[in-house]
Amino acid sequence: MGLESPHLAIECHVTSVLSHPNSLPMLEFTDCVVLHGPELEPHWCDRLTVSADTITRLKLRPPCLSLDRGTQVIVPAFYNSHTHMGDSCLPDGATGMTLEQGFFRPHGYKYRELAKQTPAEHLGHITAHLRYMARTGTIGHIDFREQGVYGSELLRRASAETGVRSVVLGQFNELPFTAAQLQENQAALPEESLAELAAVLAIADGFSESTMNDLTDAAWVQIRDITEAQGKLRAIHCLENDGYREVSLAVTGRGDLERALDLYQPHLVIHATVANDAEIALMSQHRVNIALNPRANANLGLPLPPIAKLLESNANLLLGTDNGLLNSPNLFAELDFTYKVAKSQYGDAIRPDPRAILKMVTTNVRSLLGGDTYGYLEQGLPADFVVLDFTQPHLRASRHIPASIVTRVTPADVLATVRQGKVLFGE
Repeated sequence: MGLESPHLAIECHVTSVLSHPNSLPMLEFTDCVVLHGPELEPHWCDRLTVSADTITRLKLRPPCLSLDRGTQVIVPAFYNSHTHMGDSCLPDGATGMTLEQGFFRPHGYKYRELAKQTPAEHLGHITAHLRYMARTGTIGHIDFREQGVYGSELLRRASAETGVRSVVLGQFNELPFTAAQLQENQAALPEESLAELAAVLAIADGFSESTMNDLTDAAWVQIRDITEAQGKLRAIHCLENDGYREVSLAVTGRGDLERALDLYQPHLVIHATVANDAEIALMSQHRVNIALNPRANANLGLPLPPIAKLLESNANLLLGTDNGLLNSPNLFAELDFTYKVAKSQYGDAIRPDPRAILKMVTTNVRSLLGGDTYGYLEQGLPADFVVLDFTQPHLRASRHIPASIVTRVTPADVLATVRQGKVLFGE
């Protein structure tokens, strides 16, 4: 494979490794720029070599913040920390609807329309959008997958077809409790719901019911104990609007975030859109992983999340594109919007460092997923990266490479997306 610019010949050699049928090709890049290490420091790189699934050689020169000529820029591959790829079959279908009208169970637009999809149609839509993710530099996503066992199985199939990693968080197909039971807030999960939970967790990586107001306190404790015993992830939407907090207060005397941290102890909190100072302090104290979704919030006419205040806290910030129905799963668009909202909230020209925003889709993900998910590039680590074409007119004279990645790169500038040495997108 040869990737060349009209300004600079840049080699990318691919050769077979032995003759083992499962072996991956060797990739080699020379004379490029690499965002290196946890701090995403740009360096000129004489040689980056990938053997099988690992970066086996990384020969760097001193750091370089700007460019005087076009080149390839290699960055850690992205993780999208909050998606609902199941409704990618309904792009912009809830336009003009409120959050409740479009997305709440059981009668919201999303759930009515999902029930009409045949498995083949639905799988085709999800697979196409995962391939689009790879085109936009994303190798993995954390998905809140509706429709119970069927929904989790469908996403597993799409992930296998595309090579994009899907961290599947399943939920009940139908809510287990009546409105009266939720108001009383006493009932435990019925046997049929416990059986469904077991079946979902046999497929999924964790559990992700929509809001704390969907289940009773007793049920949340049950789910926490079951998922903890199995080493499964727990996630929840909190504080997407004031109604989440108000309903929880009215029924239980505590806001939805406080209840979540006490009863359910989630690994991941989604939104925090209307978090007040006390709630930000609580998330900072617990060092909560928070996936922000500012484009989705804006698209629904909700307030924008307090990004600047959260950046100053000890919470670990991640970024997601939310519903496929609302947004394309394009993290370049999300990075640009998030950075500019944060700068507006800070009210000065200095903060934030663009790398703090870029970390939300790269290095910060390790705190949540761990294992072989690092989110940065270093010799000996997995070969998870994106090759960007900085020979383009809008990029080749960048004075601040990380800022240009966050605010100027588009999907058209992605030459290749690589996950564990395997090219998911690219010629």
